Amino acid sequence: MSAAVSPPRRDPAWLSRVSWAVTALVLLWPLLVLTEFRPAQLWAPESRAPILNFIASFFPPAHSVEFLQMVARETWRTVAIATAGIVLGLAIAIPGALLATESLSVSLLSGRMAPLPRALRQGVRWVLIVLRSVPELVWALVFVRVAGLGATPGVLAIALTYGGMLGKVYAEILDSGEAPPAQALLRNGAGRLQAFFYAVLPQNAAELASYTVYRWECAIRSSVVLGFVGAGGLGQQMDSSMKMFNGGEVATMLLVFVALVALADRISAALRRQLG
Repeated sequence: MSAAVSPPRRDPAWLSRVSWAVTALVLLWPLLVLTEFRPAQLWAPESRAPILNFIASFFPPAHSVEFLQMVARETWRTVAIATAGIVLGLAIAIPGALLATESLSVSLLSGRMAPLPRALRQGVRWVLIVLRSVPELVWALVFVRVAGLGATPGVLAIALTYGGMLGKVYAEILDSGEAPPAQALLRNGAGRLQAFFYAVLPQNAAELASYTVYRWECAIRSSVVLGFVGAGGLGQQMDSSMKMFNGGEVATMLLVFVALVALADRISAALRRQLG
């Protein structure tokens, strides 16, 4: 009977891990210097008192009936802006993803995609790149100048940016799945939409739904940020409360944000269970 081998007293990979940590620190330090990252300034005497006073004003959170009614109304408006923006974004993303997905290409069945379909897919990918490369805040500033203050700039800004994001990720998810089922349907005379609904979508439905709900959650946060530039919703009310240094109102709206994100997380988990 062989003797038991005692575990090593030292991690055998400690040297490489320390080396990688030191290398990362050496590479990141110039970046921190370039960005003038100085967290110690938060605790400087001239900064510490205003910060602590503002944080102390968070308690207790504002809870008057009139204020809570306003928060509920603006919360609904914020969710509506995010949802409408995502729906319009899906109108861009779904056709873009189907056109950009290589696993649905008929010409690729011969082993090499034809020049025209390849150029079409590349053109669609470039359109999606342009849409998502412009931040939604920039789109909102543009549309505020065109359409004025209100929810319309926020909806359009989310639709364009998230349409590009969703289309790009949808195409990557569809291409990462198993291609033979879709190719078998295409070889036997099925159309691209039939191959999509009966072969590609079933194996990727859970991942697509989870990512869509995640982006809806991100759109809610974006709609709050867009409110600071006049797109309406909770963000605009928070901007007013922060300018008035009303920490209690800010605390209440932050709690609402946490509840919205938690709700989106539960919806995502439920969809994964249903589609998984």
